[in-house]
Order: sequence, then C-alpha cells, then structure tokens
Amino acid sequence: MKKTVCLLLLSMLATSCQKSFIELNPISTVSVDAVYKTDKDFQDAVVGIYSALRNQYQDFWIFGDLRSDGSWHALGNDAFLVSVDKFNMNSDANLMISTWRNYYSAINRANLVLSSIEVADPAVVTNKDRHVAEAKFLRAFAYFDLVRIFGDVPLNTKPTTIEEGYTKTREKVDKIYDEVIVKDLLDAEAKLPAKYTGVDVGRATKGAAKAILGRVYMTRKDFVKAEAKLQEVTTSGYSLLANYNDLFDYTKDEHHSEYIFDIEYQDGNLGAGSGFSNKFLPKSANSLAETFYGIKGGAGEQNTPTLALFDSFDPKDPRRDVTVAKGYTDNNGVFQGFLQIATFTKKYLAITNTLNDSKVNWKVIRYADVLLMLAEALNENGKTDAALTYLNQVRTRAKMPAYTTMTKDQLRSKIYDERVYELSMEGVRWFDLARTDRLTTVMAPLGFKPYNALFPIPLVEIQIINNPSVLPQNPGYN
Repeated sequence: MKKTVCLLLLSMLATSCQKSFIELNPISTVSVDAVYKTDKDFQDAVVGIYSALRNQYQDFWIFGDLRSDGSWHALGNDAFLVSVDKFNMNSDANLMISTWRNYYSAINRANLVLSSIEVADPAVVTNKDRHVAEAKFLRAFAYFDLVRIFGDVPLNTKPTTIEEGYTKTREKVDKIYDEVIVKDLLDAEAKLPAKYTGVDVGRATKGAAKAILGRVYMTRKDFVKAEAKLQEVTTSGYSLLANYNDLFDYTKDEHHSEYIFDIEYQDGNLGAGSGFSNKFLPKSANSLAETFYGIKGGAGEQNTPTLALFDSFDPKDPRRDVTVAKGYTDNNGVFQGFLQIATFTKKYLAITNTLNDSKVNWKVIRYADVLLMLAEALNENGKTDAALTYLNQVRTRAKMPAYTTMTKDQLRSKIYDERVYELSMEGVRWFDLARTDRLTTVMAPLGFKPYNALFPIPLVEIQIINNPSVLPQNPGYN
C-alpha cells in the first residue's frame, strides 16, 4: 500500500507538451525538487492534474447516464454494468477503486503544485497566478464530483503523508463545499484568463469557473447566488450555435462559441484519445455502423438510450435523432436499424482509426446548460417571466416553438423536461435528479432504494484504513 501511495504522489510529476496541452509524455526520472523551478515546470505539472481527470472521465457516463432512467446496458454482457443499471453493484467494483484514486490523484497533484508554488519567484514563474488558479479550479472540480458520487469524503488541501492518510476522516459535504469547492472556484475565477490561444486552448477559463460555480450553487439550492453567477456567464462572450447538430459534428472545431469546459482528448495513437466513439457504437451483423461512421476497432454497444427517452421527445424535435437514434440513413438513402438494440446515441461518433482512440471530448458544461440552469434559478427566485426568456433561447435554437406565460410550477416542469431533451447522454441526468430531489420518484420503479443516492466507498480503501471511525462505508453497502 505504501508503494501505491508513493506512486500516486510521484505520478504528479510534470508532463511535457507537444502539439497541444493534452498530448502527454510523463517525466519519470526527475525528483520533485528538480521539477518545480521554471514557469514551464509548473505549467506541465498542472497538465498532470488534467491527465488524472482525463482518465476518470472515460467512464463518467456510468455515473451520469447509465445510473439514470435515460440509459441502460441493453447488451447485458457486462455483469458490472448490469449491476449499476439494477442498483445491486458491490463496493469492490473496479470502477469505484479507479474513481476514488483518479480524483485523489488529481487532488494530490493540485495540492503539490499549490504547496510548491507558494515560494516560487514571480520573476521566474511568470504565470504564477494562472497556475494557482488552474490548480484550484481542478481541485474544486475533483471534490465536486467526489461529494456528488460518495457524499462525505476525506479532505486534503496540502500534500499528505502516508501516516496522515490513515487518520483522514470523512468530512461533511457542506464543509467541503464551503472550505474548498466554493472558495477555490471563486479564487480561480478571479485569476483565470477569459480565453486561451494556440496549444493552451482547452484549459480552464474564467467562464468555466463561473459556470461550474453556478452548477455548484444549483446543487446546493442556493438559487440567489446561482442566478447571479450564471448571469455573469451570459455576459462572458458565449452564444448558442445556430445548429444543434454542429455540437456533435467532429469534423468541426469543438472549441466553438457554446464551448465552456470539456475534458479534452486527442486521437493519434498517443494514449490521449477517448473511448466514447467505440463504446457507444451499436454492434451489427456486418459491422455496418463501424464502416459507415469510420470507427475502427469494434463496437461496444454500451450506454444505450432507453425507448422511454426516445418516446419522451416531440417527434418534430431534431435533437431526438442525435440523442437517441433508432438507426441511420446510409449513403444510398437506405435506413439501417439494428437487431440487438432499438436505440443508440450519435453524440460521440467521430472517425476513429484505433480502438478507444477518438478525438471526441467529454462536454462537462456548455452554454445551453448554463441557460437552462439560469432559467431554473430565476424561476425558483420567483422571476418566471425572465426565466422563460432563457428557456426559450434553448428551445428556439432547436427549432422548437417558444413557450408562453405559465405558472412557476408549470415552468419548473418544462425546464426539467428541456434538460432531458437538450442534455441527455452528456452525464448530467443522474445529478439533475439528485439535486432536484427526484431520485426516488423517478428511479424507484427501476429498483432504486434511498441508499443508492450515493455510491459505495471502495472496499479496498475501507480495508486499508481498517477503522470505521475514520473511513466508514456508506449505508447499504456493508
């Protein structure tokens, strides 16, 4: 175990940048003291934090989509995915272990950057404020996911020794929000740049910090602060793309006017690509889909949208065919469906030359999400007419008719529905249900029990600490 912890700490050593900041080659032969000297040393060290999150987000869809009512493991060939779907997963699942370690790896890396940079000479480390802001943004981002997935978790804000690790108790969610998540995001927002150019495009920006902070406030039901912060995002230069389909056309740049923050991936056999194009592609007898979409390496047929999701759309809504398609029309104008499943999502289909090496990013938050959260916050604050304006921006972009005056309760329901139509299969549905207290109402018919609102603490972590007063298991998973 000591070797594992040491390796996790050492893994935050700097990584070098080539064509873009996500194309990484780890430095494994340099001591920590030797690494943290120049501005580039710290810039590369911050890239190492992104790298841990990039690993984690390969499977984030399991939490945000598969666990929800909008997706299921239709193929049934993976016992773990079935267990997630059926709410009977065990605490020894590999996903729980990797999730815990990925997020704490990111946090440890951020803490080491922040600790080391305190004594750095600003004349040498010329972008010191930006490195601090990025590290704080990423630390807050990691903790936000951790508390939404596991609830109370250990809180580390400085490099931690092995001995200290044995005594780190689970801290209350509210304390983590107050002392790290909100504070770090406010600090990051103040110092991050509004945008980047060149190889740095894709790093966290001021707008990303504001948008994630708005989501944090929504999760905490602080609608007054959420309204104010999300309003700031609307004046930060973002705008909806005219065509919804362009969001998922990967022949075009993903860093467009609606982009706010993604987990970045890059194809090209560099180990920096994503697996979404392969994982979500449906299988077919003659590999028709693989050939049509130019996706090599095989189809995973995972994260299958439900027929109930398909049926929830207005048939005239163009977002339906992108979100939850029943097939595709080939180059000869012939519709191709599939025997094994009824639906699949087209949101992640890009030409892929090697298995699980796609250029497709994971869209953490985009401008349409901000507009819908702002509409929700305004409505909860009694400003229903103003809320309609932002909801209708999203609807009319999708060529759907605008809504007219309605009551607060009616509009709340419409906003919840619109988030389904706009954002399904983007990892937000489960967390939307959780933050709006609808998990039991929506998910109980599918097997959900109240304790399933949180995921289990990894069994291996429970066994390593071996002290329930320090690291107890979440109820229901003992």
